[in-house]
Amino acid sequence: MKAEEYPFVQELITDKQGQILKVVLEFEEYQRLLDALEDEGLYRAMQAVKGETPLSRNEALEKLEQL
Repeated sequence: MKAEEYPFVQELITDKQGQILKVVLEFEEYQRLLDALEDEGLYRAMQAVKGETPLSRNEALEKLEQL
């Protein structure tokens, strides 16, 4: 496997059998990947509560106190 075959990868570190152990990325690319993962997590959280009725601040605090 070659680093050129993977997006963002600068270098692949492998063992003697050629199994990839580590991946070297530019820090900027690493940040972009983290941002994309966070965006995906936010999207999934929003989808999970899509049909719920919004609560006022006070209603939300009351519900939290009940837990």
